[in-house]
Amino acid sequence: MSLAEERPPAATRPVSAAPRAREVAARVHADPSAPDEAPLYQGLVTRTIAFTLDCAAINLVAIGVGLAVGLAASVLDLPSEVDKGLVALGGLAWFLWSAGYFVACWSTTGQTPGDRLLHIRVCDADDFTPLSGRRAVLRLIFLTLAAIPLFAGFLPILFDDRRRGLHDMLAGSVVVGTDAA
Repeated sequence: MSLAEERPPAATRPVSAAPRAREVAARVHADPSAPDEAPLYQGLVTRTIAFTLDCAAINLVAIGVGLAVGLAASVLDLPSEVDKGLVALGGLAWFLWSAGYFVACWSTTGQTPGDRLLHIRVCDADDFTPLSGRRAVLRLIFLTLAAIPLFAGFLPILFDDRRRGLHDMLAGSVVVGTDAA
């Protein structure tokens, strides 16, 4: 018996659909936030500009709310103790607004409005997905601590191959570029 007689012709042989199915499934179920090629890690200047834009937005909203509350308080005749309480309440509201702004943005899309303008995003260092709420809070705490000793916690961004500051290393995050499209 020859080899041609043993095997059925190619047209009648059953074709395995498994490789094609795996290829289609990989395309359909791929994580759209994961980069296709090596990510472009973002440095200190880009991140600082984005952070400055975010701080400006936070403070503009806070100033607007403060002006509205101040105008309302000036119309009313309030005792000085209430005025002091309003100032304390305003400080607490500003703190919660600032922290909530960063945590909500980092844990949902990975981008604050400033990050979006500069086409960067904060993500998990391993799988490039947005941070969990808990890790976003940790990153914000570590970011604050990194700034305390004369911004020394940001120096590793200049030397690390993934451009990670101390706060990124501790929170397990990276800042990568996004497509301009």
